[in-house]
Amino acid sequence: MCYWVIPGKLLAGEYPGHWEEDEAKKKLARLTDAGVSVFIDLTDPRTADAHLKPYAHLLNGPSHQRFAIRDQSIPASPEFTKQTLDAIDAHIAAGETVYVHCWGGVGRTGTIIGCWLARHYEPGHAALDRLQELWQENPKSRSRRSPETSAQVQYVLEWNESDA
Repeated sequence: MCYWVIPGKLLAGEYPGHWEEDEAKKKLARLTDAGVSVFIDLTDPRTADAHLKPYAHLLNGPSHQRFAIRDQSIPASPEFTKQTLDAIDAHIAAGETVYVHCWGGVGRTGTIIGCWLARHYEPGHAALDRLQELWQENPKSRSRRSPETSAQVQYVLEWNESDA
């Protein structure tokens, strides 16, 4: 389950792998068929995400970059967030289609996408409002908010590029 942030350029959602390799290949094929050429992975294999099966080896063409954020948490530093946003922007500028994900595609993904929106549009509440509009495309929006935790929401509200 995912949603377009910028149609054809930036997609956000959940972990694209699966514990069964055939299912993982199907999920990845759906994303690559939609044009995805870069996977920005926010999962942290050292923590609660350790159960997620790696999928990078199944990619035939698209690249994979990890910017690990602990589940239910915020980025480690403003500089880390800036590096993540810079990577997304560099791939888009190179004409690639980027898929940003964590496990559920809700908290960490919403935090990074919220900061990306703050960078490119308006910061603070305007970025969160825009994120909520986009989030409505995802069926998970019926029962969950994005970002997920109060700390994640506050991080987006306070995101300021000059802090990095």
